Amino acid sequence: MDKTIFFAPDILKDLTLPQDESAHCVRVLRKKEGDYIYITDGKGCFFDAEIVEAHQKHCIVNIVRTIEEPKPWTNNLHIAFAPTKNLDRVEWFTEKATEIGVDRFTPLLCRYSERKEIKLSRIEKILVSAMKQSQKAFLPQLDEMIPFSQFVKQPFDGQKFIAHCYPQEKKLLKDIYKPGGNVLILIGPEGDFSEQEVGLALDNGFEAISLGNSRLRTETAALVACNTIQIING
Repeated sequence: MDKTIFFAPDILKDLTLPQDESAHCVRVLRKKEGDYIYITDGKGCFFDAEIVEAHQKHCIVNIVRTIEEPKPWTNNLHIAFAPTKNLDRVEWFTEKATEIGVDRFTPLLCRYSERKEIKLSRIEKILVSAMKQSQKAFLPQLDEMIPFSQFVKQPFDGQKFIAHCYPQEKKLLKDIYKPGGNVLILIGPEGDFSEQEVGLALDNGFEAISLGNSRLRTETAALVACNTIQIING
């Protein structure tokens, strides 16, 4: 079977591929009635399906087999980051982190943020593409941008870390993270978090961490944090 993966989040309720996936399936790949395709709902399942109506706007299928795919990692990994001015770098980070494995992204509005708003539609498409390319059955959650001061007060069941560059005692993420545990990591803008933001995070149960000796760009730091957790959980 062709292992091109199609994304249909509501396939269990509606046996019709979304319009863009229908077009790719029928117009681009020239699939027809009777052909079998591979679908994911992004919620942990793959589906073997047979095309029963090959229409480029509403391709209808019949599910032949459901395969529940266990998540490759047992913990919950949440990265909250201040988007960079250059949106290409945000897209690069979210794409690569999705390929590595992450559960949730939250864009933060910080005091020194270079980008005050962000349109999620293009990033959502990139996440879907990265999920399919890496043959995963789990699509990360992508949140609306939220002010830093509001976000850090929200409850989280797990370890909470903030990466910053101020000269205070910090442990390396790899040395302080407890393997297998849920984790939330805050990554600041190019100008770093403000001292007030760091203090607010510490007051709300976050621990200060270092990601190494190098001063990293926002998107690099976020990817290093993500990769470090996944390597530890191996």
